[in-house]
Amino acid sequence: MVGHGAKFGRKKEEAVVALLSQRNVEEAARVAGVSASTLLRWLQVPEFQQSYRQARRDAYSQSIARLQRASSAAVSTLLTVMVDGNAPAASRVRAADCILEHATKAIELEDIEARVSELERAAETPKFT
Repeated sequence: MVGHGAKFGRKKEEAVVALLSQRNVEEAARVAGVSASTLLRWLQVPEFQQSYRQARRDAYSQSIARLQRASSAAVSTLLTVMVDGNAPAASRVRAADCILEHATKAIELEDIEARVSELERAAETPKFT
C-alpha cells in the first residue's frame, strides 16, 4: 500500500494549495481532484489542519516580505507628496501625518523590543542569593 499512501499525500498537498488559491472549499476540492466531502473530512484531521495552517503562515510571510520590499517606495511617495507645492494641501497634510504616525509607531516598537530583550536577559541571568 506504499503507492496508495504516496498518492494520498500528494492529493493532500494539492488540496492545501487549492485551499489557498480558490474561493471556497468546493472549488478547492474540484481543483485538487477530490470530492468536497473528502476535503471537508480532511479539514477535520489534525495533521491536515497543521499542514494547512503552516501553508497559510508561509503565504502570509511571503506577503509581508513583499510589503516590506515596497515600503521604501511607499515612503518615497509620501515624501514626494508632502513636499510637492503643487499637491493639494489636504494631500500634503495627510502625507505628513502618515509619516509622523508611522515614525512614532516605529519608535514605540523599538522601545518595546528593547524592554523585552532586557527582560529576557534578566530572566536568563542566574540569581545568587
